Amino acid sequence: MRAAHRYFSLLSRFHRDDSGNIAIIFALALLPILTFVGSAIDYSMAVRAKAKLSASIDAALLAATGYTAMRGSTSDAKTAATNMFNGQMAAHNLSANSLSIDINDSVSARTVTGTATVVVKTAFMYMFGYPTMTVSASSSASASFPTYMDFYVVLDNSPSQGLGATTADMTTLQNATSDKCAFACHDTYTSSSKKTLQTNSYYSIAKKKGVTMRIDVVRSATQSMTDTATASQVVSNQYRMAVYSMGSDCGSVGLSTIASLSSSMSSVKSSIGSLDLMTIPYSGYNNDMCTDFDGILAAADKAIPAQGDGSQSNPQKWLFFVSDGVADYYYPSTCSKTTVSGGRCQEPLNTATCTSLKARGIKIAVLYTTYLAITNNSWYTTYIAPWRSSIGDIMKSCASPGYYYEVDSSGSIGSALNALFQQAIASAHLTK
Repeated sequence: MRAAHRYFSLLSRFHRDDSGNIAIIFALALLPILTFVGSAIDYSMAVRAKAKLSASIDAALLAATGYTAMRGSTSDAKTAATNMFNGQMAAHNLSANSLSIDINDSVSARTVTGTATVVVKTAFMYMFGYPTMTVSASSSASASFPTYMDFYVVLDNSPSQGLGATTADMTTLQNATSDKCAFACHDTYTSSSKKTLQTNSYYSIAKKKGVTMRIDVVRSATQSMTDTATASQVVSNQYRMAVYSMGSDCGSVGLSTIASLSSSMSSVKSSIGSLDLMTIPYSGYNNDMCTDFDGILAAADKAIPAQGDGSQSNPQKWLFFVSDGVADYYYPSTCSKTTVSGGRCQEPLNTATCTSLKARGIKIAVLYTTYLAITNNSWYTTYIAPWRSSIGDIMKSCASPGYYYEVDSSGSIGSALNALFQQAIASAHLTK
């Protein structure tokens, strides 16, 4: 009995003794603690891998929408994107499990989407049946295609553009001519009966006196516009330009090519250098009817193809028209003003062809070089002055809304023409 009593006494003391519980509890808790810490480490590795994966897919999509890729096909862009992705992943010491890149091109823009996954090996979670973790990343990017544009520039080089560019130039020319004429008429012969070369025409006098004519300013301004086109293009050959005059001689008035449609702005600029005032065989030839706006604009309408969507293969079409807005031609039955000398018509621009062009979707930019008032000139006072104030409004109605400038100072013609060009390319939008 005494032995049994001692046994139960020892058992009771062991039951009441709790001095080892901390070690036991710690041992029991150690496993979930290690599991939590290990899972956190594995998760942190996965987060870092996802960040590198995201950076790689972002770089890939940027490669597909970059300057070079936007010039090529979707197949080329996809190849560039894939190569960029693989290169980035290699730099991060990662190997992708999957990669999907989709490229969709519309007329105006390219949209690229991409998704990729990578498998990350775990350091701790494999002990619990999770040897790997799969992380994914996706991204998208878009970029607009450059708008390709063709500019058809019609320049008024009729005799009225021989007007002195400024009031001072007009006065200089009037003081140097016997009949106080402010126009530097470019006569080539002295008369119809005597085909003697004119050596002292008003054009020659203007040159000798250093008079700047409107045609000189228009020439310089148009050349400056080609420089603006070169500096503004996003890609090579984005802009093309063709330049026309109203003919080199009053005897053959009609749309005359100064520079054929070309993307070489340097060549166009060089060709514009040949633009000059229309010549007149002799004073009073054809009753001075040398400004045929109706025929010129109708010919331009035929020369300009159908409006394009702005793609490289089908550029947008623009007509730029620079003129002082006064027609002087044989319009015996359609003249809006009283005809003189058996059908000679002096009137503001007839906008019928402008309306026709705009109906075709062609954008028209108009630069009106203000028809300056001429003092001490009976012809101007009788035939132009009564309606001169209406010229600007009529020229504006020819232009597409928002693409009209009027300048009455020769020094502003270049700035205005460049402003029109910049406005056209800045607000360009693609039509389908």
